Amino acid sequence: MRYDTPAAPAVRETLERVLRSETFGRSERARDLLRYLIDREQAGEAERLKGFTIAVDVFGKDAEFDPSTDAVVRVQAGRLRDLLEQYYASEGAGDPLRVIIPRGSYVPAYRYIAAQAGPLSNETGPADASPAPGPVAAEPEAASAVPPLEPVHDQPTFPVPALSPQLAKQVRLFWMAMGAVIAMLGFVVVRMALPLHVPVETGSATPESPLSTASITAAYPPETLPSAHISANTSDPEAIKLALTLRSALSGFDTIDLIARDHGAAGGRADESMDFIFSLVSLPSGGSVVVELQHAASGTVLMSRQFSPSTSGREELDDQIADMMSAAVPVSGVIYGFIEQKRLQSGLTECLLLNDDYYLDQTPARHRGAFDCFKRLLDEGVKSPLIYSEMAALELETITDGYGYPPEATLERGMDLAYRGVLAGPTSPYAHRAYGYLNGRSGNAAESIRWMRKAYELNTYDLSMAAAYGYALIFSGDYATGGPIMKRAVEASSSHPSWWDYALFLGEFMLGDMERAARATEVLLSTRKSHYLAARIIVAQQSGQVAQVAAMRQELAENYPDFAKNPRAAFEKANYPANMTEKLIEALRSAGLDSAN
Repeated sequence: MRYDTPAAPAVRETLERVLRSETFGRSERARDLLRYLIDREQAGEAERLKGFTIAVDVFGKDAEFDPSTDAVVRVQAGRLRDLLEQYYASEGAGDPLRVIIPRGSYVPAYRYIAAQAGPLSNETGPADASPAPGPVAAEPEAASAVPPLEPVHDQPTFPVPALSPQLAKQVRLFWMAMGAVIAMLGFVVVRMALPLHVPVETGSATPESPLSTASITAAYPPETLPSAHISANTSDPEAIKLALTLRSALSGFDTIDLIARDHGAAGGRADESMDFIFSLVSLPSGGSVVVELQHAASGTVLMSRQFSPSTSGREELDDQIADMMSAAVPVSGVIYGFIEQKRLQSGLTECLLLNDDYYLDQTPARHRGAFDCFKRLLDEGVKSPLIYSEMAALELETITDGYGYPPEATLERGMDLAYRGVLAGPTSPYAHRAYGYLNGRSGNAAESIRWMRKAYELNTYDLSMAAAYGYALIFSGDYATGGPIMKRAVEASSSHPSWWDYALFLGEFMLGDMERAARATEVLLSTRKSHYLAARIIVAQQSGQVAQVAAMRQELAENYPDFAKNPRAAFEKANYPANMTEKLIEALRSAGLDSAN
């Protein structure tokens, strides 16, 4: 890969633009690491950019730090690469100069991108990605909270000889594996990179959302969901095993229809505009397999992952697959993002997208729009556990947020809708999660845990199910069980809502691991919530940051006076376990919050 050597002012301007972005606003560690790497490289000290030096200078490690046993630098560098890809696929799509942290190195590289250029290198992202509105963090209570995920983009072109299509593909993937093309269109935030949903006619493509297909009809029944196929035209045993695991993972999601037969086989849908293919290709050497998610009608590659089944442990491989599935398949994922961007909605997908828009921007108008959409489908005779589950959650939102619609909303009616969802989908993780969620809000903690556990067991590859179950366990007082599940959800997910990190803080705080609790609060800096600020005060006090504690106490008093006056009441109102409340109050009192009592 060819890199450029820009002048220092251009690098500084680019760095400050990246650090001020919404994308990097969520991660103080990533900002610190990126600034450090560029400062050292620009100062002519690139040779200092080794794991040990970075660990000491950026992450406060001491001389006993052992990079072979502590992966903090590798993990944070990987997250930094993900955030850079996310930024350049959304907010920074028009930036002329791009920062790249090449794989296998911590030394920044730079590349100029010509205006109006075609497909970009894999380190950067698509040139035509939509600008990203600022992310809106989901509340811990939101039944439909799912992480922001990857954007839609067109398949890049590669400089390969004029070979047969299959051989050309093998050559292209070989060079990708060798490092010429790294991290193909990596993990980025799709729903945050797309405009909020605007209902439109779905009969044909528009000039703003062209598709390279001859026809984009939407002659689907209203209950139609996107279909997912798995294509593994290979005899490689590693690819075959991975295909079986992908099939198992995809079968647990309610938001797609997994089609067992090969794509294009007899009996398939004539209109392929809502068909997607997980295509597996074995690399020529190394035992690795590349999985590409493609749109069947246009051939657009939506995302790509490289797996090494022969060298990865079972848990590590499962977490990698869970990350890809959680990025691709839920309503907040890349498949639905593509459907919305290209305006291919069926009736049910239309409602699901409206519902997701509500959780991104919780207003009465969006709430009513989503509820009415689902109700209209029910009135038309459409039956789906997703409809009942989401209506149940919206009914509860009416009560908790004080909406006037639907009129005379009750918890009992919400519970009835959620139970209908379970009856309509006895193997539906979404239905079980919704019913557990409403049981929890009704005060039945034991039933809430039971249904949340069932949702998690029905689909361990959906990290939002893991997060919901871990959250429920932590708030039931079972920290030893809930903490590790929450940790797995947070660490396996490339991107997720901030309430996951807050729940992880609580679990680690109650288990006495303040180092992990502190790391969990790093992403809470940009989210304005009283409980999050209290968590940061506790962490700062534990680490002896006196000035920061005083400043945050002042911020708490000014912005959240009710909480500052009586944090105990706030914790009790939110149904924190009694022993958690006492430990939090004691920690806040130690931090000088005199009102903590």
